[in-house]
Amino acid sequence: MKRLLNVAVVALGLAAAASTALAADWTPPGPVKMIIAFRAGGGADTQARLIAEELEARHGWKIIPEQVTGKGGINAALALKDEPADGTAIAILVTETLGYNMVAAKGSGLSPSDFTGLTTTAGFQMGIVSKSDSGYKTLADVLEAAKGGAEIRFGVMSPRLADLAYVVGRENGVDFNIISVQGGKAVLDGVNAGDMDVGFMAGIQANGVAAGDLVNLASALSAPLVQTPEAPTLDAFGVEYNADGHFVFVGPANMDAAAADAISSAIAEIVSDPATKAGGMIKKAFGGSVVIAGDELGSILAAGYEGAGKLMADAAN
Repeated sequence: MKRLLNVAVVALGLAAAASTALAADWTPPGPVKMIIAFRAGGGADTQARLIAEELEARHGWKIIPEQVTGKGGINAALALKDEPADGTAIAILVTETLGYNMVAAKGSGLSPSDFTGLTTTAGFQMGIVSKSDSGYKTLADVLEAAKGGAEIRFGVMSPRLADLAYVVGRENGVDFNIISVQGGKAVLDGVNAGDMDVGFMAGIQANGVAAGDLVNLASALSAPLVQTPEAPTLDAFGVEYNADGHFVFVGPANMDAAAADAISSAIAEIVSDPATKAGGMIKKAFGGSVVIAGDELGSILAAGYEGAGKLMADAAN
């Protein structure tokens, strides 16, 4: 992960320097449809709409947000795939859509090669979280309780995370009761209500952790969490997988190069500026922007797709 973050820092500077010039050199041939793969009113939807608003204000482009939800972003990807590649259609997804979810959706026939990666906007702050009054301070405490006979109800919001929770338990000799729900807020609500003992949360836990009501027991990333860097990563528990992921804008395959460069740079500049509504929201909710674009982004998407099968196969054993 350290290598990716270093790339992101470089990319931020390049985007800031190039965005105005690239956007000035390219004008969309019509309104730009922005397909949003997330439910209306959530944090990801809000991020997308704030970016759309700033694109219109800065560059005069007409952006038309369109909600296409379901199947872990696969419905949005299918809606984008056959759109014109001239810059008039883009989508915001998560990298998991282009990796695990595409591998799992075998009937869709989709792969990352069907899309042009534009730019990431932010990374997930994915932690394993419990209520503070549970008495758990770290994931090791949860595992010890489970080995002592406690039933641990583990909330997850995607099949990938269900597989990861299973592997975490298996590698440590315990069997979690894995509860699948729709979205991170449902996990947060479940933990707060006492219906779940622990759960994966991707940044939505920040306010609760800051208030002392919740605790990050472990980082589910390949790097420490920004808010609680002392929380151990999963490799400390013998797990080789992680839940690294980003919000990402993509276009159809073989997208016009000028359009791709202009849109990517314009979005990168907006999310990198905490003075914008989008940039401020991303800093508060996700710990700051992470911009990865070009060949580096293409490599990440391809690696995520190729590596998804390994986790699936491992979790099936």
